[in-house]
Amino acid sequence: MKPVGKYIIISEVSEEISTESGILLSAEDTNKLRYKKAVVIKPGTDVVVINEHQEIYYDSRAGYKMVIHGNQYTVISESDVVVVL
Repeated sequence: MKPVGKYIIISEVSEEISTESGILLSAEDTNKLRYKKAVVIKPGTDVVVINEHQEIYYDSRAGYKMVIHGNQYTVISESDVVVVL
């Protein structure tokens, strides 16, 4: 599988997020966060800065879910990435 142009195929990472006092946020609360964490499966042909297997944070409102070879992935645009770890 090879994304074309500035598209990136990612796999979302589920995170346990807690407050400063140690209270874990529910899945519903974490879905309200603006940015989500993911691992890059494959960057597009025109993506230069982001590489395979890097962790990123991206805009949670961006992208489309797809099933490829029986696995669910999300396809986002390079401009939706806000942080590369």
